[in-house]
Amino acid sequence: MTNITVIILTKNEENDIERCIRSVEGWVKRIVVVDSGSTDRTTDIAKDLGVEVVAHEPFLDYAKQFNWAIDNLNIQTTWVFRLDADEVVTPELRKELEKELERHATDDVSGFMMRYKVSFLGRYLKHGGFYPFLKITIFKYGKGRFEDRAMGEHIVLSEGRCIDLKNDAIHYAFKSIDQYVLKHNWYATREVQDYFDVRSGRENAQLDGQPEKAKKLRDGLYYRLPMFLRAKLFFWYRYYLRLGFLDGTPGYIFAFLQAYWYRTLVDAKIYERNLNKDDK
Repeated sequence: MTNITVIILTKNEENDIERCIRSVEGWVKRIVVVDSGSTDRTTDIAKDLGVEVVAHEPFLDYAKQFNWAIDNLNIQTTWVFRLDADEVVTPELRKELEKELERHATDDVSGFMMRYKVSFLGRYLKHGGFYPFLKITIFKYGKGRFEDRAMGEHIVLSEGRCIDLKNDAIHYAFKSIDQYVLKHNWYATREVQDYFDVRSGRENAQLDGQPEKAKKLRDGLYYRLPMFLRAKLFFWYRYYLRLGFLDGTPGYIFAFLQAYWYRTLVDAKIYERNLNKDDK
């Protein structure tokens, strides 16, 4: 049994939660679902699978919710694993984790950089700069927590080093177009808040590897480009320069929704907020 606590944040995840839990059950010491007001069968499914369920509301953002879990779940394991309900640990990754978590239990390794492949409209996206998607999701208890951001939050290690894993987890990024649009409208609102927080002088934490590069590109280069034009340039970069077109129709839809829809929506909300501020 691997000495790790898996924390899954949920709200109305009945379509994904069983698949997620099944991918980690039987080899991790503890699984906890932290739910923020599900009105479907999410918590019932988790309980039926023998998983701890803890309710915590209101949900403010992912960072605050997860940090609350770290501080209040009485974690006794060496490692903590933040796993989303729409993510799955593959058998290959499980074997690697069982070995690496034991190997580095007492040394200066405090976190692991995970590799994710994105499943969208029934296809794994291999191009467009979306693979592999990298982020720290496993860390030693007491040596990591989420930076305080409304959007684009990442786990920051307080000490020790981070090493890369070799095998993939799977992120199922699609349930339906309706769900995708609704969810990303909510994401856009959070990103706008984060945009203004950064520009008001909030200090940014130093991240590891790709997340730090992505943060600098977003908060620096991308937001210095002309509003609305940057969404178009983002699409061209992802779809043409990074060969997103090789992922067929799902690749086109994903790139379009990420750029011309989501990134344009963020700019529209920034424009609206600036307009309302000027009118006061």
